[in-house]
Amino acid sequence: MIGMLTGSVIVIGTDEAILDVNGVGYLVKCSGRTLSTLTAGESATLHIETHVREQAITLFGFADEETRAWFVKLQSVQKVGPKAALSILDVLSPAEILSAASLEDKTAFSRANGVGPSLASRIVVELSGKSPPLGRGFSASLPGSSAATAPSADMVLQKDAASALVNLGIDPAQAMRAVAGALQADEGLDLNALVKAALKELSG
Repeated sequence: MIGMLTGSVIVIGTDEAILDVNGVGYLVKCSGRTLSTLTAGESATLHIETHVREQAITLFGFADEETRAWFVKLQSVQKVGPKAALSILDVLSPAEILSAASLEDKTAFSRANGVGPSLASRIVVELSGKSPPLGRGFSASLPGSSAATAPSADMVLQKDAASALVNLGIDPAQAMRAVAGALQADEGLDLNALVKAALKELSG
């Protein structure tokens, strides 16, 4: 299986790109968000999720490991396939997916092409209160990589704040919901302020 590709970007299409790796052109399906990070003629590293089907092998590429992990996580929800997962990642960052799920914000998921109200509700039900997915743990300083593979600062902040609340005896799902609500009200909070704001959410 292919887990990562580093090479020169030859072609950027509507929903795919061709990456030249040592003379071999790999066709990689990507979200618009990932494609926007690529420049034709320049080197790039894509984290790959390989889908093997009876009649085809499809490579899905992502600018960072965190997004690839969420691509897999989203497909754990019944009726969410690769196309819907890519559409969601086109409109929501990993941190925004975590917040939307915690706040049970069906509207956020409905913004993605191909995700109707029923599927958005299912996503919220199955992801609400769940921890973010663990990636493969690749180093953030890979040759040719323009994007860090470590979890984003927003994601780390949410996890740390939720963990602090859980340590105070608060249910994990409630903790994540309170943290997401506090961040929605003020995105500029540091960890201590976020924990205090989340506690206020819980007591409100």
